[in-house]
Amino acid sequence: MGPLHASSGRSRIRRYPSDTTDEQWRLIDPLLPDPAWLTGQGGRREAHCRRAIVDAIFYLVDNGIKWRALPADFPPWSTVYNYFAAWEKAGITQALLDSLRDRVRLREGRAAEPTAAIADSQSVKAAETVGETSRGFDAGKKINGRKRHIVVDTLGLLLCVLITPASVQDRDGARPLLNQLATACRRVRLVWADGGYAGTLLDWAKTNHKILVQIVKRTDNVAGFQVLPRRWVVERTLAWITRHRRCVRDYERLPEHHAAMVRWTMIRITSQRLTK
Repeated sequence: MGPLHASSGRSRIRRYPSDTTDEQWRLIDPLLPDPAWLTGQGGRREAHCRRAIVDAIFYLVDNGIKWRALPADFPPWSTVYNYFAAWEKAGITQALLDSLRDRVRLREGRAAEPTAAIADSQSVKAAETVGETSRGFDAGKKINGRKRHIVVDTLGLLLCVLITPASVQDRDGARPLLNQLATACRRVRLVWADGGYAGTLLDWAKTNHKILVQIVKRTDNVAGFQVLPRRWVVERTLAWITRHRRCVRDYERLPEHHAAMVRWTMIRITSQRLTK
């Protein structure tokens, strides 16, 4: 553990495949905010090690369990949940993901901030914990639940995620998603997408954000599965996300918490990539 967080509790023995390795923790630890008591904001010393909190979130994301079912060797589930919710609300989860992604890009010989991206969406079934006001029916996929709209860079690393009812069309969800992208990644000028994004979105993106949305179409005379240029990158990322059981179905009462689960999934993937 880093020196600023060392007094927040004892470190855990690594027990589960989802636990951070020492190399991963050396990357993540400095990117987490310092405890309030260390920065003169008052409060008590933290009772639990930050690494144990992160390991508990990784365990939940990877194994898809209920919060209350966290194994007893982790901190209390309510403590882990409070950290999870507070870090998401403060933008710390996104900032952690951004920092790790930038490091991967630099290691791959790219600029830290991308200039091109790929967008896509994925409808997922919603559990009974998801209220009617934030869910919908995707008639094309025959799914009642929510839809996650994502933008990734050309390496497949997550830039932005937006959660809507599954009934929201791709081109409609793309507008707030591209607003988010334009704020977070100001250098992006080209976004590849599938035919669901065609129409007025193309002119809107060019006028409002100077972003060219380029549609990658299927070849009409080819039957069955087809690997499409650029689009396969974001489809692979969606596959990475659904390998984590908490993201196979949407269990979150709040849409922003499902977005946080997607971010933590990519934090785990990105930190593993940096330490291999």
